[in-house]
Amino acid sequence: MTNRSHTWWTLAGFILATVAGVLATGTGAFAGKDLGPVGACDAVSKGSEAWRDCVGSVAQLSDRDLFYAGYWLARLGRYDQAIAYLAAAQAPDSRTLTYLGFATRKAGDVTKAFSYYRKALALDPDNVVARAYMGEAYVTIGDIPAARGELAEIAQRCGANCAAYEELARHIARGGAARG
Repeated sequence: MTNRSHTWWTLAGFILATVAGVLATGTGAFAGKDLGPVGACDAVSKGSEAWRDCVGSVAQLSDRDLFYAGYWLARLGRYDQAIAYLAAAQAPDSRTLTYLGFATRKAGDVTKAFSYYRKALALDPDNVVARAYMGEAYVTIGDIPAARGELAEIAQRCGANCAAYEELARHIARGGAARG
């Protein structure tokens, strides 16, 4: 098997496993604006003991691997573990800061999450995932006008048909309706 063929089959397997996971859980947790990174430990069930062994300890990981581990732990709802991996990055990039904000917000500290989203956007103002998550944080605290502001920023960058826009629009609709 050629290297290119092996890469294709590995990617195809990853996509099928991700779709199967979404269908099996019924949550749509992996659908939408960010499919997540691909790594050497994808063949192992994410979050399991075998996966943690494969990923390794925080101290020995590169920033790229810290993001990989932190991203998947956050998406699995293991926010405190995700924060530990993501916060250990030596030079956090915009994606790392975005998911540090996501995990922090989901762990209950919305105020601190805003600081991570702002840092992510300072590095990459076009990071629509950070903008969508910051908009969700605004909805959480009831600041619907600020959430709509992020929605407008997303629309300027990727239009009204991109996943980040659509997901934030749904959050605003639910949050605005819930607050009357």
